[in-house]
Amino acid sequence: MILTRKYLGIMADSHDNLDMIRKAMDFFNEKQVSAVLHAGDLVSPFNVKGFTELEAPLHLVFGNNEGDRITIKEWFAKQGANVCGDFGTMDIEGLHIALLHGINEEEIEALAASGHFDLIVRGHTHQAGSHMIGNTRVINPGETAGVLTGKATVALVDPKTKETEIIEL
Repeated sequence: MILTRKYLGIMADSHDNLDMIRKAMDFFNEKQVSAVLHAGDLVSPFNVKGFTELEAPLHLVFGNNEGDRITIKEWFAKQGANVCGDFGTMDIEGLHIALLHGINEEEIEALAASGHFDLIVRGHTHQAGSHMIGNTRVINPGETAGVLTGKATVALVDPKTKETEIIEL
């Protein structure tokens, strides 16, 4: 029997909070997500250890606070993660997805307005939210670290409907 996984897991801005990264991995495993997308700001290479128990494929981009990008990329590659650099595109569960940290708001708006993507996953602002621009869902899961807003959050996305739920860990 093949298990159909219903959700995509979305996270960003984990900022060296290994405890919250592990909590997010436990949550995503419990929900049996088909993939996890991390929109940057892991910060240090040691954070790779927090993702070792993840049971789904991991896709990630760099944020503006990554320190040692070379080591982060090497260590994640050993785990089989897809490290996209500063920007990545992928097709998962029938959705064409853009993954980026999202420093430039005009870039986010232009990508969404292009109509080329079903989902745009971004981070950077630490403000959780989800909205539509045309037929494109733009998702910011907030901050997994929970340091700026006081809320550690991730998101679940239903790939069939693009409905998004922000989850406080």
